[in-house]
Amino acid sequence: MPLVKQGRITTDPFVRVADGAELPGDGAVLFTAERFLADPEALLRRSGKLGVMWPNNRSLEDLVPHLDRLASVGLVFRTFRAGRAYSQARLLRERHGYDRELRAIGQILRDQFVFMTRAGFDAFEVKKDADADAFAATMKRYSVFYQPTGDGRVTALNRRMQLRHSESASQ
Repeated sequence: MPLVKQGRITTDPFVRVADGAELPGDGAVLFTAERFLADPEALLRRSGKLGVMWPNNRSLEDLVPHLDRLASVGLVFRTFRAGRAYSQARLLRERHGYDRELRAIGQILRDQFVFMTRAGFDAFEVKKDADADAFAATMKRYSVFYQPTGDGRVTALNRRMQLRHSESASQ
């Protein structure tokens, strides 16, 4: 499955390790939440980056104590209508300060890219290569937003206030 980061398809450095499968000696790996929570300390001791695929019906409270040691958190959209992962993304970014890769996994549609980015996602597992082109085009289409979120973009109101401040300072 192609991985989109920064508007283009990139090589996914993470390998998915199935529940019950043997652990690779090193390298970046993605585990299911069940496998990770069965023995997080053992998995976190291994060399290489570690990521977790977190279902949207599971509380983040089980994940939060380990965030500072995870290189990637993949939030799973079981259907395109499932919105709980949006809330999880915002909580991870804004409340818990998670600043590493936040990946959207599962049933995601092109028209959701902007909303997902605004919620804090910065990596997307897409179904086909054409979705990467659509992502880049969609992200260029919108440059100003009214609602504040954790993606760091200045809102329209803040932009106006900055302009007024700079105009009054120059007078």
